[in-house]
Amino acid sequence: MEQQLKAPPQIRNVAQFLRGNLKARVGALNGKRLDYFKGKSAIKALLSPAYQKAKDVPPVTDENQALAVLSAVNAFAFFLRVQRGGPSGSSSSSPKNLQIIQEQMFGADEYFAWFFEGSQWTTYAGGILMVAIMLAGVMFPLWPPIMRLGVWYLSIGMLGLIGLFFAIAIVRLIFYVITIVVASPGIWIFPKLFADVGFVESFIPLWEWDLPKKKSKKSKKGEKSEKKKGKAVSTNGGGAFIEEVDESGDSRPHSRAARVEDVEDEDA
Repeated sequence: MEQQLKAPPQIRNVAQFLRGNLKARVGALNGKRLDYFKGKSAIKALLSPAYQKAKDVPPVTDENQALAVLSAVNAFAFFLRVQRGGPSGSSSSSPKNLQIIQEQMFGADEYFAWFFEGSQWTTYAGGILMVAIMLAGVMFPLWPPIMRLGVWYLSIGMLGLIGLFFAIAIVRLIFYVITIVVASPGIWIFPKLFADVGFVESFIPLWEWDLPKKKSKKSKKGEKSEKKKGKAVSTNGGGAFIEEVDESGDSRPHSRAARVEDVEDEDA
């Protein structure tokens, strides 16, 4: 946008800082996906220690100064105030619909859509790297014999690691099935092999019993509430009413006692 080119260096630096440090959500504006954020998050970002370390930016010490700086950034159309609507798709997790509001002002409870992409050097560097990799692959027959031999050894090593991983997965499954029969409830080798942990943590511990997970406190409370419900039984001819109630007041297992009450006959 032309307005962004007219922005002072300090305002541009603030926009650059927010674009790189502010966590944004994804919305849909006229069918195009855009990042947006809430004003309160931008205020917190300017009051954070990271902003105090930034260079060539306006000083911000309180919320009023943060609102003034963000209003100046909004005036140069780095981000615009939008109204957030419902989901753009059939799923509730799809991006929210966004609509630009004509009256532009900054507020803590308002939503703002980014129209500034920030520094593009990473995009350019990635594009150049992809072109270099493609050219290197095309020119592989022209490589020196030593380089081609090194690539061959590297590929064999990668295939060996992948094969070793599959072999470990198959062996641990077979061992688990055997231990279910021999030593129930079974033993897993490398129980965290497929867990969302680091590479080293995937092989720690070496083995573990396949014990069932403990029930949560909520499920235990639900079971106790069901046990506390008494059972009532009445005689057909009237005269006696028997009700089973729980004994409470101690931490011992719940026991039930019978209580007999005399009731009036309906015919009397």
